[in-house]
Amino acid sequence: MATYKELYGRKCRSLIHWDEVGERATMGPEIVQHTTDLVAKIRDKMKTAQSRQKTYTNKRRQDLEFVRGDHEFLKIAPMNGVMRLVKKGKLSSRFIGPFEILNILGALAYRGALPPNLAGVHNVFHVSMLRKYMSNLIHVLNFEPLRLKPNLSYEERPTQISGRQ
Repeated sequence: MATYKELYGRKCRSLIHWDEVGERATMGPEIVQHTTDLVAKIRDKMKTAQSRQKTYTNKRRQDLEFVRGDHEFLKIAPMNGVMRLVKKGKLSSRFIGPFEILNILGALAYRGALPPNLAGVHNVFHVSMLRKYMSNLIHVLNFEPLRLKPNLSYEERPTQISGRQ
């Protein structure tokens, strides 16, 4: 039920016919007490709905915490409209790295050790831009340097043309 209908017992009308003569039967402290009770009831229902939505959200959410010396992947964003030359959007790179964490600047900010070709990128990142790297001895990484812009976007260019139709 809408909060207006809960408060006033009817649907909200347009501002043209907002209040008609002789509509209110109760006046004075009774209407104030009635409205206060309804507002408290609405707040309780909204808190219940908010806590329900919070439990739905927190089932999938996990808090990420990194320690100094850990390795993480850095999230990058390819530019829209440029990706159609080589790969579809879902096949393009989403993360680069792994990079080492140098400092913890707060609960959500981390300073990473970036290679020299990423010197133009600010090295402090929000935790949402990072993914934890789990080390594996048989895992060999091929690091292909990307030319990232300061807003962490890049332009994809074809390496070779495989055929023409």
